Amino acid sequence: MGDSIKEAISIMKPKQIFISILAVLFVFPLMGTFAQQAANSGSIEVITTFDYPGTGNSTLPQKINERGDIVGEFIDSNGVTSGFVRFSDGSFSAPIVDPNDTVGFTEGRGINNSRTVCGDYAASDGNLHGFFLSGGTFTEYDVPGAVFTAVLGINNPADFAGTFIDGSGIQQAFVSVGGTLTLFSVPAAVATLAYDINDSKRLVVGYYIDSAGILHGYYRDANGTLHFPIDPSGSVATILFGDNNRNWVVGRYADSSGVTHGLFFVPPNNFFTFDFPGSTFTSLNGISSQGNITGRYVDASGIAHGFIARVRGTPPTTPAGPEMKANVSRSLVAPLNPSPSAWGGAMPAR
Repeated sequence: MGDSIKEAISIMKPKQIFISILAVLFVFPLMGTFAQQAANSGSIEVITTFDYPGTGNSTLPQKINERGDIVGEFIDSNGVTSGFVRFSDGSFSAPIVDPNDTVGFTEGRGINNSRTVCGDYAASDGNLHGFFLSGGTFTEYDVPGAVFTAVLGINNPADFAGTFIDGSGIQQAFVSVGGTLTLFSVPAAVATLAYDINDSKRLVVGYYIDSAGILHGYYRDANGTLHFPIDPSGSVATILFGDNNRNWVVGRYADSSGVTHGLFFVPPNNFFTFDFPGSTFTSLNGISSQGNITGRYVDASGIAHGFIARVRGTPPTTPAGPEMKANVSRSLVAPLNPSPSAWGGAMPAR
């Protein structure tokens, strides 16, 4: 795992982060406000696209709260990663940079209705560390005993979720509910990451990496039971990023042809695919209780752009077949040269 951490930190080097994004290509997209036109996709509608201000910035939204505020990160033309908030009126915060960030790598990962932001940053020790930002004040957070912590989601009661690596080198997920910290892993997984926790049912979603290095989604229900793997038909890598109080879940998956699709999931096993028109890379990262979604696509020059979409009704979903339970995780075909910064390793995917 020591080598894995070194490899993970190496992908945070600005030039390599930029190159990783440039590796994803697509056909020129349609712009503006429109609904996806495929016959099976009439109930997710793109409202607008947006970019963090500045020439050459790649914009990677992560979560959206019920006020319509969006948290995320942007990568500038020098490869420096900083967090941001796009407020519901369309204005942007100044770049969010943790005061202990010494390498130019701070990520905004989650935001609640109080506009408390959570995320992670890299420091001189070569590891990620978590933070909260509220009212202009940063509060650092590491799981006790951890050498690596990323806080990836926060709900309105201020419960939060993420991933950590302890001194043994094992990467696990964690949730903090009402101040009580719970650590967990999908059985036989080499890494487990928790990305979001909702208010109403305490539904936790995320992904894990199996022994063959394949990424699969999972969810953890209110009783603490893990349900996995969560993989739509044709997936070679699946990530679940966000959920809401209606137990709607969003994420993305890659197919064997190298195309990455946005994913709408209703537990226990119903899926709907959403592709930004013209794009071969779509990621749905956050969803509010009103059904507003934020995510990104990548243009032909390798620049990532944010978008806001909305759900009209409930998207038509397709059952995935019998749900797989603990200790019966299957491995799928290996992804086609996935970018570590896009698909995750020790580094949480974004």
